[in-house]
Amino acid sequence: MSDTLANLRRKIDGAVKLESVVRTMKAVAASSIGQYEAAVHALADYERSVQLGLSVCFRQSGFAPLISRSRSSAKIAGAIVFGSDQGLVGQFNETMADFVQKTLGAVPGDKKVWAVGERIYGRLADAGLAMAGQFAVPSSVNAITSLVGQLQIAVEAQESGCATIDVFYTKLASGAQYEPVNQRLLPLDAQWQKDLIKIRWPTKILPELCGSQEITLRAFIREYLFISLFKACAESLASENASRLAAMQRAEKNIDSLMTDLNRTFYRLRQSSIDEELFDVIAGFNALSHKERKA
Repeated sequence: MSDTLANLRRKIDGAVKLESVVRTMKAVAASSIGQYEAAVHALADYERSVQLGLSVCFRQSGFAPLISRSRSSAKIAGAIVFGSDQGLVGQFNETMADFVQKTLGAVPGDKKVWAVGERIYGRLADAGLAMAGQFAVPSSVNAITSLVGQLQIAVEAQESGCATIDVFYTKLASGAQYEPVNQRLLPLDAQWQKDLIKIRWPTKILPELCGSQEITLRAFIREYLFISLFKACAESLASENASRLAAMQRAEKNIDSLMTDLNRTFYRLRQSSIDEELFDVIAGFNALSHKERKA
């Protein structure tokens, strides 16, 4: 009986320590969600400025030939997929992997995938997709810029061989809910240019494009691609932490239920042990009393 009580004490102590770890991870995940959401909101004004600059370039220079001949003849569909490096995120990577397979499965031709995250890389590779590279998931907002630069270099190195390049990431829907989405990154087609031309200038003072139109346009396009990748990465990280927060909430609930059961069992066994000891004492007392009466 004492060994059983000792084992229960060890289990209860382990559950208490595990609950402390889970609460810490919940706090970290909750704070990280706000951090990455703030980064996306802070980028909104800069994104608007880049869109206005592109609108001016297209309005004054007309439609630019942004689709190269090599890309127009290519038959490879490229994709950048954001996942996670760490676990304890529920079905985060599984949901994204299924969405990527379903979306790319409807696209004819070969596939080429760049994965951000060790776990999503493994799942996509197991699914038979051709993996072009793997990148580590940023651990903070400041590290996103470095990752985006690496992605731009990797994509530009093989840009001409891909007919299209899409970016896949998860986006927060409501509360801790998220959903996988995809965005066409390249090519920048005529419809995209028409939508930018329709943007009205916010003031009555109309802008004028100075200097080389081609250099200015390429600089704005580079910033547009940077913003698109940065937002995708930040929203994916916010969704990852939302999924981790939900997983930790479920774990905390399960730990509370387990501790309730362990404490109930512990007190029942302890009471049984006390009852047995009392019975032994009473039995001994009765035996001694019986001997004394005989004497």
